[in-house]
Amino acid sequence: MSKPTILTVDDDPVVSRAITRDLRARYGADYRVVGTTSAAEALAVLGELVLRDRSVALVVSDQRMPAMTGIELLEQVREQVPDAKLLLLTAYADTDVAIRAINDIGLDYYLLKPWDPPGERLYPVTDDLLDDWRRAHPEETSQLRVVGHRWSERSHETKTFLTRNHVPYRWLDVERDEEGGRLAGLAGAGPDDLPLVLVPDGVTLRAPSMLDLADALGLRTRAEQPLYDLCIVGGGPAGLAAAVYAASEGLRTVVVEQHAPGGQAGQSASIENYLGFPKGLSGADLTDRAVAQAGRFGAEMVLARDVVGFETRGPVRAVRFDGSGEIEARSLLIATGVSYRRLEAPGVERLTSRGVYYGASASEARQCEGDEVYVVGAANSAGQAALNFAQHAKRVVLVVRAAALEATMSQYLVARVRAAPNIEVRLRSEVVAAHGEDHLERVTVADRTSGTSEELPASWLFVFIGAQPRTDWLGAEIARDPHGFVVTGQDLATAPYADRWPLARAPYTLETSMPGVFAAGDVRLDSMKRVASAVGEGAMAVYLVHRYLATI
Repeated sequence: MSKPTILTVDDDPVVSRAITRDLRARYGADYRVVGTTSAAEALAVLGELVLRDRSVALVVSDQRMPAMTGIELLEQVREQVPDAKLLLLTAYADTDVAIRAINDIGLDYYLLKPWDPPGERLYPVTDDLLDDWRRAHPEETSQLRVVGHRWSERSHETKTFLTRNHVPYRWLDVERDEEGGRLAGLAGAGPDDLPLVLVPDGVTLRAPSMLDLADALGLRTRAEQPLYDLCIVGGGPAGLAAAVYAASEGLRTVVVEQHAPGGQAGQSASIENYLGFPKGLSGADLTDRAVAQAGRFGAEMVLARDVVGFETRGPVRAVRFDGSGEIEARSLLIATGVSYRRLEAPGVERLTSRGVYYGASASEARQCEGDEVYVVGAANSAGQAALNFAQHAKRVVLVVRAAALEATMSQYLVARVRAAPNIEVRLRSEVVAAHGEDHLERVTVADRTSGTSEELPASWLFVFIGAQPRTDWLGAEIARDPHGFVVTGQDLATAPYADRWPLARAPYTLETSMPGVFAAGDVRLDSMKRVASAVGEGAMAVYLVHRYLATI
């Protein structure tokens, strides 16, 4: 497999040689770095790469060039190679133009010239851009192969687990890819054996559980210490923030995550209103950074373990895993977030994971190339998903029960959704049925105003509705409202929870009805349901954990 290309362009030959030299010095082992000295030359090279089906990972362009500016060039690059990362080299006077280009052409980053020293200014930015590109193109970097069926629930579960845990893999469909069918035949695999996961060291997994898959890939699935200062259940923004702050302050910290770090936020194609990231960043990127940061400070991450019970053992709080195993800690943080509410309509349950999906990772949009996609929901997650799918799908239909998007979606997303030429918004509408034999083939959409409905062809239905916490594992000791959200702090002083707090002191702000057990993020009653607020609550919880530990 040929190396992906990094293409540079600057009309000053000295600068062109310098940027090419610096990039080649760091990335030459994994990428082919090509330098050009004009926009015309860069477009000619790009055209040749496209014709030869060669991957282009990054295009780095100067802004001020004769005949064509860097932004004008990168706009044409975006049309020819939509998934390439774009980096603009510019002067301070052009920063306003560069910032506008983030919205206008999807510029990924701009960097002020000069970039010396590259180790401080050029490489950190480029590392992030190339890491994002590699995550979106696992077939370019991985020999891990997954052989399965497009409409298989277990295959979808496996792909989702690998994607969300940043494990590169190459997907081979037994029906659509000749190699996939050949490998299934060589392995003697029947329908019940799919998916096959072919690990490079020769291990072949047949329809593995996520725990078996994690073990085979060397992901940590068991805790290393007998007792922790803090056990965090849930690896979303709140849990990861708590892990960073707790571990950095010397607390023995472990995070338990059933699926993959990031939670719902980790599946977002772009989080554009998070402080400090003007271009926005993907949920996967934010998660990857947070996991690395927590690990750097010594926090442990235990994956693919389903927590099914909770016990109080004197000063120790214990969580029990499905099957066997447990973790004991002196304090506990519940940060399990919420899951999307199930769509109650005939045919939906039967076709789940066979065309009907709850949530979607950014990488799933590519499998919908040229198809029609239906997205149900009107919150930010639904808007971001619709925009992501619109980059690949023929048409995206956003089905919204309300009379307007503005009630539940941020204004910047509303504007972008309305501006997208291949996104149709159907207000006052709902999906009332799903149809198909072995996979989704049609949906019935009803107009809530007129009462009429129509059956429409569809292969993909992605659902982003409601918020449903999974807190039944907490048992009766932890007070929850009728919907399952955890009651904390001053809310424990109000009816009907006033008799649940056992101590003379008042509960701390994020403390539950069990002293030493805290809750943060979306799982908590009346939380804001925003990434930034979840991160803030996770950090705040560590301060309260310190206060609690000082009393026992």
